[in-house]
Amino acid sequence: MLKYILKRFLYMFIALFVIITVTFFLMRLAPGSPFASEKEFPPQIEEQLNAKYGLDNPWYIQYMDYVIDSFTFDFGESMKYKGRSTNDIIFESFPISFTLGMEAMLIAVGFGVLFGVIAALYHNRFPDYLITTIAVLGISIPSFILAGLMQYFLAFKLGMFPISGWKGFIYSILPALAIATTQIGFIAKLTRSSMLEQRNSEYVKLAKAKGLGKWTTVFRHTLRNALLPVVTYLGPLSAGVLTGSFVIEQIFSIPGLGRHFVTSIGNRDYTVIMGTTVFYSIILLFAVFIVDILYSYIDPRIKLKGAKK
Repeated sequence: MLKYILKRFLYMFIALFVIITVTFFLMRLAPGSPFASEKEFPPQIEEQLNAKYGLDNPWYIQYMDYVIDSFTFDFGESMKYKGRSTNDIIFESFPISFTLGMEAMLIAVGFGVLFGVIAALYHNRFPDYLITTIAVLGISIPSFILAGLMQYFLAFKLGMFPISGWKGFIYSILPALAIATTQIGFIAKLTRSSMLEQRNSEYVKLAKAKGLGKWTTVFRHTLRNALLPVVTYLGPLSAGVLTGSFVIEQIFSIPGLGRHFVTSIGNRDYTVIMGTTVFYSIILLFAVFIVDILYSYIDPRIKLKGAKK
């Protein structure tokens, strides 16, 4: 296990280095500058700002500084938010995105697994057809359209929820549902397919021969192995929702990490764009790493190290 963990950390370090490099050169190849949008900007002040943020240095010096700052987790001062560092923006906004993401994750996993199990148990019957239809609709409808419909009908027309903002738990319900609906569809279909595959396994037939009930067989035997594809999907999913759903936070005016990322792109705020990108990449790499470790605990047949000959 220790050898495997060390090897994975090495791969994560290499992957993070590649992500940092690609992000840097994509930002430098994009036309314009962080100060190009200013009205009647004196050239002398622009030169001073470029010198302050190191934009007047050769590209290789900027690249070296960026790599060193990224691995020391020091992303510098924002180019648009005066007096605020990128680290402060991340640490202030990430807890909001994390709270919203955890709520969306619990909804997606809970309802997705439940719907998938019910659809598999009632295969080719009405519950299966109904859940499959709901799952396909949830996957097909974009989250931003669903968010707008929820705002109009549930918040504006019925007044059940606030339209936007972040002032308490009730403000998180609609955006969490908007994020979770698509994921519920994916998880339900994954669970259903895995349950149907496991249903014809020998150990399931043996459990039924012993006289175990339908739901007892599911929770004691079938579901554990059927969750492997779901766990695989949860790796990148958790990184996405925990760091902030970019579009949903923008629609609901939630001051999370995703909203800052979208705003920084429009402002061409290099430090915030690259800082949030690196932070998101770290979360994603660790989420995938944790998923790989969980494999061996969910299914003991999976070994992290090859068997000896």
